[in-house]
Amino acid sequence: MIPVQISTDYIKLDSFLKAASLVGSGGEAKILIAEGRVEVNNEVELRRGRKLYPGDKVLIGGHESIVSREA
Repeated sequence: MIPVQISTDYIKLDSFLKAASLVGSGGEAKILIAEGRVEVNNEVELRRGRKLYPGDKVLIGGHESIVSREA
């Protein structure tokens, strides 16, 4: 599991995928989310604007990342 640190209260799903280097662009994130290929906390997520908070887990293509608070 790869931790991705944020300095804000939350991060939107599409922005998180880019920050975690799980996608190359926002367009790619939009497509993968719309196709149901992204899970948040073990549930398929279809909203690219879904707010993620520290502790949330994201799974895409066998890669799992977790949102963590920047120290």
